[in-house]
Amino acid sequence: MTATTAASPKGRRRDGPTRLGRGKSRQRAAGPLFVAPFMVLFLLLFLAPLGYAAYLSLFQERLIGGTAFVGLDNYAQALSDPQFLHGIGRVALFFVIQVPVMLLLALVFALALDSGLLRLARVIRLGIFVPYAVPSVVAALMWGYLYGPDFGPFAQLSRDLGLPVPDFLGDGWMLGSLANIVTWEFVGYNMIILYAALRTIPEELYEAAAVDGAGAWRTAWSIKLPALRPALMLTLLFSVIGSFQLFNEPKLLMTIAPDVISSSYTANLYAYTLAFTGQQVNYAATVSFLLGLVIVIASYAVLLTANRRRTP
Repeated sequence: MTATTAASPKGRRRDGPTRLGRGKSRQRAAGPLFVAPFMVLFLLLFLAPLGYAAYLSLFQERLIGGTAFVGLDNYAQALSDPQFLHGIGRVALFFVIQVPVMLLLALVFALALDSGLLRLARVIRLGIFVPYAVPSVVAALMWGYLYGPDFGPFAQLSRDLGLPVPDFLGDGWMLGSLANIVTWEFVGYNMIILYAALRTIPEELYEAAAVDGAGAWRTAWSIKLPALRPALMLTLLFSVIGSFQLFNEPKLLMTIAPDVISSSYTANLYAYTLAFTGQQVNYAATVSFLLGLVIVIASYAVLLTANRRRTP
């Protein structure tokens, strides 16, 4: 009995580390297993197409000789292509005009909803967010009808009042009309992000501000806005990417305003036209890569500017 009793703790001591080792090995194996589906999809749906596009951009289809390796000649051609450069400049101007207005409206709506002073706040929040649920194709078609100079309600109302018909689809108004569509679509999306960030602010900060005698405006300026900086940066980065990838809205409005919106109105639309209309797959891959590089540079510039402003 003594020998058995004495041997039992030793057996437990020997078995304990073994079980712990097995548990740790299972935990180590569980991490890669959970990440594996994402990595497979990331490889197949992102890296592989990206690598294939990079491969295509180094070749060129020729009438004599077929496909030939040209190295970086396609990139040199794109950098001097006025259609591509004008498309980049146009979406950059679109970004400067549209994004500040959209984010300012989203910020105002988020602060108003968070203040608790609005009646039917849930209904208002849903109403602001609903346009984001509308597909961009449907939104562009709807606003194209509203902008129509012959059949649109704005044109009909102007005629009834004896006023000149606004040329929303003209050359001077088109960029603003596109900005209005995109703003209508994405104000609610950005508002939800900012509103969710506001709801994470600890109540202790508001209580401390109330004790110090801070009013609603002072609380919003000193507590809410500083807390919203990460969320604002996130929405700004999303806006950079979305602005330079502008495609659906000009593509659909091109059918009713072909004299204003050309096939190279935006860089993304230009790449699409090259690939699926002009059958210039290699050059389209080059334009797409350069557009991605522009987006990376613009995003990095935004981050760098924001970090410099934070640094005292």
